[in-house]
This record gives sequence, C-alpha cells and structure tokens, in this order.
Amino acid sequence: MSRPTLIILLAILAGLGVLCALGTWQVKRLYWKEALLATIDERIATQPRPLGEIVAIQQGGGDIEYMPVRLKGHFLHEHEQHFFATHKGASGWYVYTPLELSDGTGVVFVNRGFVPYDRKEAATRAGGQVAGEVEITGLARAAPGEKPSSVVPDNDPAKNVYYWKDLSNMTAQSGFKMSAEVVQLFVDADDAPNPDGLPVGGVTMIDLPNNHLQYAVTWFGLALALLGVGGRFLYARIVNERKTARS
Repeated sequence: MSRPTLIILLAILAGLGVLCALGTWQVKRLYWKEALLATIDERIATQPRPLGEIVAIQQGGGDIEYMPVRLKGHFLHEHEQHFFATHKGASGWYVYTPLELSDGTGVVFVNRGFVPYDRKEAATRAGGQVAGEVEITGLARAAPGEKPSSVVPDNDPAKNVYYWKDLSNMTAQSGFKMSAEVVQLFVDADDAPNPDGLPVGGVTMIDLPNNHLQYAVTWFGLALALLGVGGRFLYARIVNERKTARS
C-alpha cells in the first residue's frame, strides 16, 4: 500500500470515528431527553405543593424543575422585569414580577406570562396589574447560575431587557437583597386568566423537542455511506496499484 493510499485510509477511519462518536452522543442525548420528558410528565400530574416544601427540597440538593407549587402574596408591579420571548409566533415579553409572600418569608419572582412586544410598559395593560393578596399556582423553575450559551445575547438590566433568566440582576434592579429577601427560584404561573387577558399565563414549555433519534440515524447513515464509498475507492486504488507494480 502506497503512502498516499495509507493517508486516505487513515482519513476515512478518522471520519468514521467522528461520525460514529456523533451518532453515539445523540443516542445518549435521546435517552436523557426521554427520561427528562417522563420526569416532567410525572411531576406536572401531581398536586401543587406549598412553596416552603419546594424550597426545602432545593436546599437539600434536590431537583425542583417543573414541580407544581402554590403560594400567596402581593405583587410588586413597580419592580416587574421583562424577558424577551415569543409566544405562538408573536414576539413580546414574559413578565417577571416579584411577589411579596404573605407569610413574610421573602419575595419570589413569578413569570406571570406573555405580553405583546408593544405592551411591555405596565401602563398599556393596567387592568392586569392585580392588587391585593393573590394565590398563585404554577411550576417551580430553577434559576440558572450563568448564561446558558455564548450564542445567547447579554442581558441589558439597565433597559429592563433580559435574554436569559438572571435572578441576580433581576434582584438588584428591583432593589432587593439576594440572600435575605429573594427565594432562589422562579415560579411560572399557570394559565389562569388575568384581568383584561394580560399577561397570558401558562407559557412554560412542556413539550420539549426530541429529534435526537433522527440526528443519530443521520450520523450513523453518513458513517455507513463513508464506509461504502471509501471502501470501494480504496479497493479500486489498491487493485490499480498492484497492477501498476506488476507491469
């Protein structure tokens, strides 16, 4: 086997290794996503727990994502924060409003739901700024410790524009002390209608996309294609080299 042919063989083997590794990774992601979806389905079917129970689970190192929760308090609408989002194909904002808990244990940021892009200012939807004590049911969501990806834009807290759920900055912009006053999680409110229809609650993404099987089939299919095409090419090249050596 000539040196150029050997280099081609090594390149094909390297390509096969990469493609098979990508396919294997997608299979692992498939199992992970299926387990996650099963966990979500199981949790959202349970009865809402008091916020204190959810906090205790979190403080004990447990996973509180998507656990149904109930809480009472007064919304502090003047401190609401705005997360850029889309809902049913429309651009707009998720309204994160601090709720001062009735039991005096602190403040929790509640994702009240979606408002259209041009209804960001509370004055444009005054009817939905409910006063007095309210009881909220929804889903507990963990607060990320950092930006989830480099492709996500940086938040602009000074303009009250968030692209990822930065509890630390939301807290600072609202004038609260992180450790003493703010519960270290979010609550996504359910779809109970608000006065005048805004914000639109129940925006938690439950039906997460799961395309990992398709991706795995694609990578493994490419590996088979490379094996077939590369194998035929190498065979023809080696046969030709032997014929040349005999002549």
